[in-house]
Amino acid sequence: MNKKKIIITASLLTMFAVIGAAMVGFTFLQTADDIIYNEKLTLLRKLNHILPSEKYDNDLLHDTIMIKPATQLGTNRETSAYRARKGDQDVAVVLSSIAPSGYNGPIELLVGIYTDGKLAGVRVVKHRETPGLGDVVDIARSDWILGFDNRSLADPDEMHWKVKRDGGVFDQFTGATITPRAVVKAVHNALIYFQQNQEKLFKKNDEDIETHKSHP
Repeated sequence: MNKKKIIITASLLTMFAVIGAAMVGFTFLQTADDIIYNEKLTLLRKLNHILPSEKYDNDLLHDTIMIKPATQLGTNRETSAYRARKGDQDVAVVLSSIAPSGYNGPIELLVGIYTDGKLAGVRVVKHRETPGLGDVVDIARSDWILGFDNRSLADPDEMHWKVKRDGGVFDQFTGATITPRAVVKAVHNALIYFQQNQEKLFKKNDEDIETHKSHP
């Protein structure tokens, strides 16, 4: 192949690469809004599994407050808290929490808490637990996670916020205690965080809230 043919071939390949990149970019721009919209719908569905839509009348996805990294929530970056209100009355907040010591790594949670300190619900949103064992914390695998509904710092008392093997009230799984133990501890810590920050969590401004050291 002579030099002229090499130049022509290289030019054609470059042109096709540029056209291909432009088409990919154009397609992304055309679908970006749809992607964002679908992500919001997915998030709203997850939130509504914890807080049914009839419980609030505000825009849950926009009535948010940014929370700085907090030891009690297991977070190392800012996260959003979603505030539910009805008739201008505070109803509940949904916090992002991480159980750092799952069997196969961190377990990401959404923890909904009513203004009276009772749990609206808890859902696992991301995990890497073993199928058939630790993954039972996922609502898609079992109803274990529903055992947190309506619990609070007073129910059970602090001594019993543990799995049964450790003297608490929450079930563990056959052959898998580490995962439920981690989730129970994370939910308990989220309740403590809420108790210490409730007033700031419901403030109607964008001020980031302070964090507290982890409860022993």
